Amino acid sequence: MATGRSIQLAKQTGEYLVSAELCRRGLISTTFTGNVPEFDILAINEKLQTIPIQVKTITGGTWQFNADTFLDIKKTSNDIQMVKGKRKISNSELICIFVRLRDQNLDEFYIFRKKTLQDIIYNNYTKYLSSKNGKRPKNPKSTHCAIKTDDLKDFRDNWGLIKDNQQLQTPKPPVNKFR
Repeated sequence: MATGRSIQLAKQTGEYLVSAELCRRGLISTTFTGNVPEFDILAINEKLQTIPIQVKTITGGTWQFNADTFLDIKKTSNDIQMVKGKRKISNSELICIFVRLRDQNLDEFYIFRKKTLQDIIYNNYTKYLSSKNGKRPKNPKSTHCAIKTDDLKDFRDNWGLIKDNQQLQTPKPPVNKFR
């Protein structure tokens, strides 16, 4: 079982690997080591436009989520779950980079938008519930879900998403109050 220390090391390693790769690709990049809600890295291009990035790292297995963060799930009195649709999520255009740590130089990077993550969770969770007739066998109240690397195969090394990002934020010039 992973310890708090090993989880923190994996998290930081993933963020630093992503930050270094962004720098290799011509972006200034800085990490915030978990101190900013919603994103972990801020990348800046040559025009001083910023790109917030969320990083999630695993050393093996799957990325873990609660489906009800992304989905509107109705639970009946007899523990049947029904997905009513997708929730409105904040920052749906946010770029997410999922990292799978492997041996040196073999790490895997999956790059996509937060709304794509929501779509994957929706498809996986509704399919799972359908296969169980809406009732989770071990813990009927759980909304746990997992994302496998196979779910993300189309987004492996999708660095072009960041280069082609249309949601860049141009900083406003400072206002001189003393004129």
